[in-house]
Amino acid sequence: MSVQKEIEALRREIEKHSKLYYVYDAPVISDYEFDMLMNRLKALEAEHPELITPDSPTQRVGGVPLTQFEPVQHQVPLESLTDVFSYEELFSFGERMDSLLAEAHDYVVEPKIDGLSMSLEYENGVFVRGATRGDGTTGENVTENLRTVRSLPLRIEHAPERLIVRGEVYMSKAVFEELNEQREIKGEALLANPRNAAAGSMRQLDPKIAASRKLDIICFNMQYASEGDYQTHAQTLDAMREMGFPVVEYAQFSDIRDCVKRIEWLGDHRDELPFDMDGAVIKVNSLGQRRALGSTAKAPRWAVAFKYPPEKKESKVLDIVVQVGRTGVLTPKVIVEPVRLAGTMVSAATLHNQDNIDRLDLRIGDTVLLQKAGEIIPEVLSVNMDKRPEGTVPFVLPSVCPECGSPVMRDEDGAALRCTSPECPAQRLRNLAHFASREAMDIEGLGISVCESLIKAELVHSAADLYYLDGQTVAGLDRMGDKSASNLLASIEKSKQAGLARLLCAFGIRQVGQKAAKVLASYFPDLDSLIVADAEQLTRIPDIGAVTAGFIVKWFQNPQSLHLIERLRDAGVDFKSHEEKKDDRFAGLSFVLTGTLQQFTRDEASAIIESFGGKAASSVSKKTSYVLAGENAGSKLTKAESLGIPILSESDFLEMIR
Repeated sequence: MSVQKEIEALRREIEKHSKLYYVYDAPVISDYEFDMLMNRLKALEAEHPELITPDSPTQRVGGVPLTQFEPVQHQVPLESLTDVFSYEELFSFGERMDSLLAEAHDYVVEPKIDGLSMSLEYENGVFVRGATRGDGTTGENVTENLRTVRSLPLRIEHAPERLIVRGEVYMSKAVFEELNEQREIKGEALLANPRNAAAGSMRQLDPKIAASRKLDIICFNMQYASEGDYQTHAQTLDAMREMGFPVVEYAQFSDIRDCVKRIEWLGDHRDELPFDMDGAVIKVNSLGQRRALGSTAKAPRWAVAFKYPPEKKESKVLDIVVQVGRTGVLTPKVIVEPVRLAGTMVSAATLHNQDNIDRLDLRIGDTVLLQKAGEIIPEVLSVNMDKRPEGTVPFVLPSVCPECGSPVMRDEDGAALRCTSPECPAQRLRNLAHFASREAMDIEGLGISVCESLIKAELVHSAADLYYLDGQTVAGLDRMGDKSASNLLASIEKSKQAGLARLLCAFGIRQVGQKAAKVLASYFPDLDSLIVADAEQLTRIPDIGAVTAGFIVKWFQNPQSLHLIERLRDAGVDFKSHEEKKDDRFAGLSFVLTGTLQQFTRDEASAIIESFGGKAASSVSKKTSYVLAGENAGSKLTKAESLGIPILSESDFLEMIR
């Protein structure tokens, strides 16, 4: 057998076993045997690199990192769906179909996977390009990242000359939990939910990072096929499954009312599915009838998405603990028996403050109803008084700090209790971690565990001490060593040039976060000019109100703050502002961002707006100039439309900043 024929045979064998493992969950060989096949293919391709093809299984590991994602114009628009939230709305949809379609029609019901929508293009059976949905007409080329998705076929048999399939990339619940466990061990920020994790993974410029995230895909629509006589959506799904695509499970019904049982079944069994789902999709089955119905400017007329209400579950309160935050605020947290809620295991939920505890009348031993606010943050909705055991007592926050024993006092402007000691160990740890965080001085390698080690060894009492550390001492800490110590000190040295905006954010002044710090740095050339500013000067700056100005002035009047600043100055930390405005094209304009943006993160888009003299606001009002709407935009978009505020797509925004 020639080398080329052996390579082709190995590829077919590996793809067959990959499909059995990743798509059908029915492997017939061991992992070791699979690895041996893959190693043989890698060895042959290494000897004959001219025979490597883009659809080879060896290309799934990720290629050369990209510098940016190229825009892709979709041949067939990737439309979004109209949401319905009740069976009455669903039946109204059915009545509209009855009135618009003279002939008989049936429906297909599918789970609505909560992931990232993709267009997948094949030519002569070979995967050639994949793109995000973007604004529906233009997306981003993420082909290299999609090649790393093991359940996506890179080559399909008996395919039309040209084929475009729509699918949903997702991170399985099991992989998501494993990834968060690893991030927690490393002291990294936990990912909010599987959908955000999948979206972030797919937008990595380095495909090797995407490959490490173990993403999956499920296909749910044939966008275009150059050949094939398909009359119904169900036929296209069956054909895609025969081609080797992982395809969404579906059920057919002749009456819209019969769809309800399937919708309820999917809702009852959502915990058993490997992916998160936030609803069910109901579609007219006939492709001809779909063409006759057409689409509105926003969505197809022939389909709706039934959205489930937020999932709620009961659990028992095991304890109520009090944590001391970076700014000294005492935050009560309820510890509950672990329960799966909206895709993740929940064992704790924040209680915010004493007023909220009193409102709920929450006690240790109670049974509470939990929900995830926005499907992300666990919260307590209510207490089941019928299940309250005897002997429970009301919970009251302590009058002294649980970390250092200092007195606590209630804020004048709210319900928060705050430790009065600036030397509180809890605040020291969190202050140090915040100072080093990505949005502040961005000191790589200085996570919570390293901060704890430095404080425990009494090497660091304030952030300024970081700039006086020596390599030999740091290398002697647990789990450090010479190389880690050298890397950490290099990152600390680099942070000296972070600039005024990051430094102000790092200080942790109340109500001065990343956004306010950038605003201040755009109005003051250096830290020294800000130190001498009074409240009146500060309140003349957009977005700096009287309360924030008071906090800033008070912070700079504190002798401990001034001592910190002088030690940073002696260490050579740059106090100058690096903020520059490109021009004032957005001067006087206010933008509100909503939905999931594909081209930028929200922080990136806000920074661009501010660099052109505009303001990125958080809520829509009559004063809003534009709303920049991404995928799955919600109530902000609805309000903007009702007020007649111009809506920008990402392509519109790109034109404005070009």
